[in-house]
Amino acid sequence: MPWHAFASLPQPIWRSNILCSEAIAANYVKMPARIMPTPIKAIVTERLSSLPESPGVYLMKDAAGKVIYVGKAGCLRSRVRSYFNDSDLTPKTVQLVRRINDIDFYVTRSEEEALILELNLIKRFRPEYNIRLKDDKGYPYIKIDLNEDWPRVQVVRCVASDGARYFGPFASAYSIRQALDVAKSIFPFRTCNTDLNQRRERPCLEYDMRHCLAPCTGQLERKEYSEIIQGVIQFLDGKHLRLEQSLMKRMKQSAEAQHYEAAARLRDQIKAMREVVAWQRVATRVRGDADAAAFVQNGDQAFVQVFFIRGGKLLGREGFLLQGTNAEEPSATMGSFVMQYYAVSQNIPPLILLQHPAEGESVIKEWLTRKRGGAVRLAVPKRGPRKELMETVQTNAQRALEQLRIKHLSQPQALGEALEELKAVLRLPETPQRIEGYDISNIQGQLAVGSMVVFEEGRPRPSHYRRFRIKTIQGANDYAMMEEMLRRRFARAKDGQGEGNWAALPGLVLIDGGKGQLRSACTALEAVEASMVPVASLAKEHEEIFVPGLAQPIRLSASSPGRQLLQRVRDEAHRFALGYHTNLRKRQTFASTLDNVPGIGPRRKKALLKNFGSVARLREATVDEIAAQPLFNAALARKIKECI
Repeated sequence: MPWHAFASLPQPIWRSNILCSEAIAANYVKMPARIMPTPIKAIVTERLSSLPESPGVYLMKDAAGKVIYVGKAGCLRSRVRSYFNDSDLTPKTVQLVRRINDIDFYVTRSEEEALILELNLIKRFRPEYNIRLKDDKGYPYIKIDLNEDWPRVQVVRCVASDGARYFGPFASAYSIRQALDVAKSIFPFRTCNTDLNQRRERPCLEYDMRHCLAPCTGQLERKEYSEIIQGVIQFLDGKHLRLEQSLMKRMKQSAEAQHYEAAARLRDQIKAMREVVAWQRVATRVRGDADAAAFVQNGDQAFVQVFFIRGGKLLGREGFLLQGTNAEEPSATMGSFVMQYYAVSQNIPPLILLQHPAEGESVIKEWLTRKRGGAVRLAVPKRGPRKELMETVQTNAQRALEQLRIKHLSQPQALGEALEELKAVLRLPETPQRIEGYDISNIQGQLAVGSMVVFEEGRPRPSHYRRFRIKTIQGANDYAMMEEMLRRRFARAKDGQGEGNWAALPGLVLIDGGKGQLRSACTALEAVEASMVPVASLAKEHEEIFVPGLAQPIRLSASSPGRQLLQRVRDEAHRFALGYHTNLRKRQTFASTLDNVPGIGPRRKKALLKNFGSVARLREATVDEIAAQPLFNAALARKIKECI
């Protein structure tokens, strides 16, 4: 019985969970307005006139009374009416409107107050249709309480109005440990809870490790310790140049006063700080203080990367996960992140570089300016060093998201859940311990290649990967190319030609594409009598899964372990095929360029390709650089430069 006969059975429904958390809401006058018993339009026509034409925040609830969306408006009446009168709504908004059963609203004195209230209510209710930062417990901060006689450097998860200095937020406890480890390697501040009014006879291990100067034993004056704390604050603020100048001045003063131990300690601090920030001097060409934020989206989630630039040097970076971004405009995602991140950030620079314009930019700028106590500018770089920096931030966001997904899927529990979910959703006869992914890469049919990647127990097995040169198909026909590749692969297993990897039959074959690619795969498997092998295809546009025997595709949530595993297999097959195709194209381009150079045969072409890699790099090379390569001389190098 072919495998796909099982797939026609009823499919289970998979839903993603919604995270909830509590926070403090601002106190404004709450004015209920019940708007939505069906039919919608009749009630809207009757009741919407009661909404005020003033700024405020509205809360949309479902039939169970749960808040599913929070929004702000400069004019409550026109904004809420637009949900029911505007025919050009996104699919996400249409779905929201269908679930609305009740609307409450708060009247505020300005749009800025509405923005602050909206942030508080989103944090309190965590509505599923809002874009929201993923923070179940609150982000960690570094706290230095200058009101203490001997200030400590602490890690806290909330910010209080107590006069202390706070730095953050940091994305994780790991990020904050890294920052503290670097700071402590330069400045020996105390982190213990010891009561310094009671002197200790001997210092602890931190003193022996040179991580603390033991103020608990009376070996350090309060003034000297205060200077250490000020150094920590300047370092965390990114004021490295000013800090270095201050340390240099104090070191010279200590040396002139013949306080050689203090001078040596300051010298070591200067050296350590220079080593820590040396790499930052070439990290960016953006001057002054700025933050740069960019994101990449993956279904209902987006990963945002923020680079912190202080004094023209890259101070550090943090990554944050946004939820509820599906079908949202980039400007809405960018605006939501800026509002939610800087609502809790204790360090707002005068310039914030963004990948996309932020929705509600004018209100956000006014709010940030008031919060910072100085002008704040939001800018989307179009060219030059700032544009290059933004591209770097976006690349880092993409890589960080991939690493986050891989890290999650690498956990044994997650892999087990993913495989079991695939077995249930695809109606497989058994758990797919071996999954093979296939993809085609070509340009208008030229240099067509195929890839086969293998995942065993959810983990990649690179030693089992295989590459195919398409031999019988002329022109751009991805379907026929896929069919040829699968025929060749499974014919070897059927005829007993293969050993080891070739002989093993997978528990699932995954094709990159939609119904057309899936049909070609089924045809190939039937032709070599391998129709018992389960096969499915994954279409990238909407991440839909197609299986034989089902007219409608299977849709899994973005947080589904099974979907994430299939995406990883699909992406790995695409990467492997594209890499092979790129190498072949590079070799062909390189070889064709050198065909007209007398004295250059296959051996010398291969040597040039190995040493220079591309025609562009060969053109940039000098005659002496080419002549210095094995198999070449000055005369031949001059001929090459003349011909290319």
